[in-house]
Amino acid sequence: MEHVSVQGVDLPKIGLGTWRQTGDDCRRAVATALELGYRHIDTAQIYGNERQVGEALRASDVDRDEVFLATKLEGGNRDYDGVLRSTEESLARLGTDYLDLLLIHWPNRRTPLRETIDAMNELVDRGTVENIGVSNFDLDLLAEAREFSSAQVLTDQVQFHPYWDQTELLDYCSIHDLALTAYSPLGHGGVLEDEVIRAVADDYGKSPAQVALRWAIQHENVVAVPKATSREHLAANLEVFDFELSDEEMERIRRPSKLRTLSNLVRSRLSV
Repeated sequence: MEHVSVQGVDLPKIGLGTWRQTGDDCRRAVATALELGYRHIDTAQIYGNERQVGEALRASDVDRDEVFLATKLEGGNRDYDGVLRSTEESLARLGTDYLDLLLIHWPNRRTPLRETIDAMNELVDRGTVENIGVSNFDLDLLAEAREFSSAQVLTDQVQFHPYWDQTELLDYCSIHDLALTAYSPLGHGGVLEDEVIRAVADDYGKSPAQVALRWAIQHENVVAVPKATSREHLAANLEVFDFELSDEEMERIRRPSKLRTLSNLVRSRLSV
């Protein structure tokens, strides 16, 4: 497994995303992932599966300190006391006494960002959280979080795939030594039917999913947390380190953001 090193922290380039995985399905997926060599597991309070993730971790032969474990704060747990309380509850469900990464799941203006960050810093000071991060933050909010925090903000977890342009965020992360954690790196399955990606996949003897994953993690400071449940897909997602895309292929695979394309179309129509 290759790693990304930011701020002195090594993050496995491929982790397991557990969104919409619950019960025995979640336990099996995490157990299989650990058996296959995954060492980065991503969950969230709102997923409702922290207990199953923890059970799979404890049942495995992998030491806790070998796994980079991340969870995210639910929207209603952003006030100072809510951050502290809900994180302790997450730790109990996960069956661990520390988190490698605690993220703010979504921006939420109902609670001042500084208050949430202050509580997360308190958890870092206590030693129950090793690193903090954010998710779904734009550049302005990410900069604000970094300004408020005494602890380093390690990553911004965002949707990133060939149809979702994150060029500005990628540049920012590179300049400031942050990781970009890519969720939905397969574009909710949409990129798998892309003719360009399928052609590149044929050239390398890989699947379209593997090419899309390789495209994501070949960017500087990017790690990806694709969701998978079957052993076949879990194993396939790790088979992306034995080939490298050319610069021309990287650019050819990139697509304009669908949202940006739509907004440009609307603006062009309005200007007529």
